Amino acid sequence: MPIELDDRGRALENEYFHRKEKELLEKMKAKIGGEEAKDLQKQCPKCDGTLYETDYENITIDVCDKCTGVWLDAGELAQIAAKDEEKGGWFGGLFK
Repeated sequence: MPIELDDRGRALENEYFHRKEKELLEKMKAKIGGEEAKDLQKQCPKCDGTLYETDYENITIDVCDKCTGVWLDAGELAQIAAKDEEKGGWFGGLFK
């Protein structure tokens, strides 16, 4: 009989720790999910405002919601200059 009680005690202990580990994993997943969502919002390097994407002549650029600064990713300045040069504008002529 005492062996059965020991087995039952171990089984209950295993169940308890399994449940606690599952709760901890769910909390960690929720925390990581919240951090990933936070990382998706880009911060303005100048004023720590939030950058949002907008289209300028079919080119996606980032604009700050606080200082209205415009931030370009790699290659976007070249695309804007090329489009302006096609139109005969002064901006595209700066980068010839």
